[in-house]
Amino acid sequence: MNNSKLKSKIALEDGRVFEGFSFGASGERYGEVVFNTSISGYQEILTDPSYRGQIVVMTYPLIGNYGVNKEDIESRKIWLEGFIAREYTAIPSNWRSEKTLSTYLKENGILGLEDVDTRAITRNLRIQGAMRAVISTEDLDNESLVQKAKNSPSLVGRDLVKEVTCSAPYKFNNIGKFKVAVIDCGVKLNILRNLSAKNCELTVFPATSSAKEILAGNPNGVFLSNGPGDPEAVPYVFKTVSEILGKIPVFGICLGHQMLALALGGKTYKLKFGHHGANHPVKDLIRGDVSITSQNHGFAVDTDSIKSKGVEITHINLNDNTVEGMESKKYKFFSVQYHPEAAPGPRDAAYLFDKFIENMKSN
Repeated sequence: MNNSKLKSKIALEDGRVFEGFSFGASGERYGEVVFNTSISGYQEILTDPSYRGQIVVMTYPLIGNYGVNKEDIESRKIWLEGFIAREYTAIPSNWRSEKTLSTYLKENGILGLEDVDTRAITRNLRIQGAMRAVISTEDLDNESLVQKAKNSPSLVGRDLVKEVTCSAPYKFNNIGKFKVAVIDCGVKLNILRNLSAKNCELTVFPATSSAKEILAGNPNGVFLSNGPGDPEAVPYVFKTVSEILGKIPVFGICLGHQMLALALGGKTYKLKFGHHGANHPVKDLIRGDVSITSQNHGFAVDTDSIKSKGVEITHINLNDNTVEGMESKKYKFFSVQYHPEAAPGPRDAAYLFDKFIENMKSN
């Protein structure tokens, strides 16, 4: 522990307070605190728009050891509210490193805390569930911080998609056999890279775009991206999706998966502490095999709410049996709750991009 560093604290709404030291920007931030079980990939996690409104605690104890670089970003900026580590190393050792994690956080105005008891926070979240929190380098009064955490906004009912989506349509890839319209609810770059590698010409649309605008270019398929927050708080997206279903092939992941369920009249609910990490086992009920997957979501599709919608459940999470995938021949879509593009994480589920291509070929 280096006592020359700026003392900091994270306070949870249940009254627990944890001390640490700053290795990022100074100030005060609010968010829902969650834990991520990935061993590596912290830069991709930082720049994943799905973490908007959240404070991420890394369960792996050593963070920062390989630095950061411009190739591993997954969007245009860091989106999360704060980043918590047990031990931060200021001396990265990797030939790809261009700067330290601390420098990167400071440049982006993101608070980072180290020397924090991340094991205790994680255990508390597993027992009590994800909760609101505040991190601060300014106010170190425990009672004051806990009250601020209690007064901070919940993720439930908040539209965070509007904060991360693009402001206007743009081309990501100008050439390709298959024209794909991407609805950007917080899309990761590696999704766009995977689709481009499959010979797709990509036009990325803001989440607020209408079905008419999206279909105007006569795409061969529509991709529904990942994104942050409560899916039921973005009705304009699932209304648009409902007007597209059955016309051309659709592939949805993460929030896109939830949008499809809501578009059909289904429901979603908040998980106790969510799925955040790169080691979640998912069983493919069609193929009969198990993939280790990368996941980042705090909500799930209510199974009972879609049973009568002509939808087949195709994947389940082996940790808690939540819905991880579904498909409908009638409505020409399939979806998964996890991230087949990885970044970070295993590539077990990359075959799903091929499935999307086959669906567009046969339509």
